[in-house]
Amino acid sequence: MLFTEDSILTHRFADQESLTFRFPDVHADLDQDEEWVELLMDGDWHRLRLHDYGRIYDVPGLYEALFYRTLRCCSPRWCVQVFADVLTQHRQPADALRVFDVGAGNGMVGEQMWNLGAECLVGIDIIEEARHAALRDRAHVYVDYLVEDLTDLPEDVERRIRHHRLNCMTCVAALGYGDIPAAAFLKALDLLETPAWLTFNIKEDFLYEADRTGFGRLIDELRADRIIRLEAYRRYRHRLSISGKPLHYVAMVARKVRDLDDEWTSP
Repeated sequence: MLFTEDSILTHRFADQESLTFRFPDVHADLDQDEEWVELLMDGDWHRLRLHDYGRIYDVPGLYEALFYRTLRCCSPRWCVQVFADVLTQHRQPADALRVFDVGAGNGMVGEQMWNLGAECLVGIDIIEEARHAALRDRAHVYVDYLVEDLTDLPEDVERRIRHHRLNCMTCVAALGYGDIPAAAFLKALDLLETPAWLTFNIKEDFLYEADRTGFGRLIDELRADRIIRLEAYRRYRHRLSISGKPLHYVAMVARKVRDLDDEWTSP
């Protein structure tokens, strides 16, 4: 794989060592879960898949440098702003929000909700490196951060989550590609009180009927069964691919208006 001089980027931070990485000079589009980068560490180049979040979170500042400074990801800010607009339209105060941040990662979405004025935030992710990064970089954001699989949640952990009386869920840049399956999203929805707010995004391709992730069908069925009511639906550029092409997602805000019955919650 060829690299150009322009592909070598160095990001410097005031409180840590600089980070130097390079993207391959690709001529064919790679799917998002195939993209990769090489990071200069101890004089050698180390290849990382962009979806290898555990290894990326372990390097302070690397996630932000890759996705937000270089590939121009705007989803945390964009999705929370869309949600804030809906709250304003409904004259709902942000300081009453008790947020379940699903696929919380290193806390970038949680921090946006914290800045919005949410009363409290509970994070959950499936990898320990995400929790470590969130507590390392944004210790002020969460009152609780769990490392659990939502499709196999122990009873004591479920009680712990419900104890927080959560009335809002965020799930940003986490759906699809096997990160959070439809069943996990559904379980998170069930853990919310009713009524509750949801703000989430998903790659537009995953909303088509033929998509195998099942998210498009799940959202349609939740709406048809009047469990959620869609309040906002906005297509936007999530970020650039490593070849510089725009990747479009859809940001959605919805309202959970009734509890899930046995038809939805039974295995």
